[in-house]
Amino acid sequence: MALDTATAAPSSPAAPDASAEPREPYFARLDRAARQNQSLLCVGLDVEPDRLPAPLRDLPLSDAIVEFNRRIVEATADLVACYKPNLAFYEALGPQGLEALRRTRALIPAHIPVIGDAKRGDIDNTMRKYAQALFDVYDFDAVTASPYLGQDAIAPFLSRTERGVYLLCRTSNPGSGEIADLDVGGRPLYLVIAERVQAWNSNHNAALVVGATYPQELARVRQVAPELPILLPGVGAQQGLLEESVQAGIDRQGGGLVVNAARQVLYASSGDDFPMAARQAALELRGRINRARGA
Repeated sequence: MALDTATAAPSSPAAPDASAEPREPYFARLDRAARQNQSLLCVGLDVEPDRLPAPLRDLPLSDAIVEFNRRIVEATADLVACYKPNLAFYEALGPQGLEALRRTRALIPAHIPVIGDAKRGDIDNTMRKYAQALFDVYDFDAVTASPYLGQDAIAPFLSRTERGVYLLCRTSNPGSGEIADLDVGGRPLYLVIAERVQAWNSNHNAALVVGATYPQELARVRQVAPELPILLPGVGAQQGLLEESVQAGIDRQGGGLVVNAARQVLYASSGDDFPMAARQAALELRGRINRARGA
């Protein structure tokens, strides 16, 4: 794959248009997309250059990633509730990766929300800059973030009432229990986090990240936070229990969560047929999710 030795300086982002109509809240847009496509599926656009199909590897790196993402989106846009690029996969590639991220964001249909999976967490002054970057430069509809610095640190994100903020609660990785299961006054820390996020949700734009690898913990989170939306990773390569987790995580209306799958969809085939293979994988996942929630 061609790596450009000379990369043009990225163009400066345009300032937000103060005359533009107010943006519809993220979760309203997500609900509309989910209903339109009868789907709670979120496809993670986590591109690994060494796994791109051979015909794309002759392109410059940024072009190859964008073309891959374009074909994935075109093949799945009627099957998903949202998309979620993980920023690490783009940041690791330097300027070309960031350019690919910007172009990928621009090619996703406007009616489908996009979650910027950034997992940011810092003091409030820094978080204001992260909010500016993620919401104003990249125009993500929602982001992931860490709650561990407290409400004052996450306030710059939550104050953007038209955007969604998914806060890490009980993550899908094997070692998450080292921290998330710590006893806090007789309760595990992840339940305390769920309760705190619920208390911070005065703008109705806060949500939780809970892994499908821990359906019993997910059920406990849903009990203490019955109305908070949930992002559910870990159903594919991490081998989470899809049906059990969907049933544990849905709200009283049979929704309230999106189920993320990345590698299972993106790399369903390594050949020229990868768009149709991705579509088939997404179709099967959507069907399993809908059957699990009784839709």
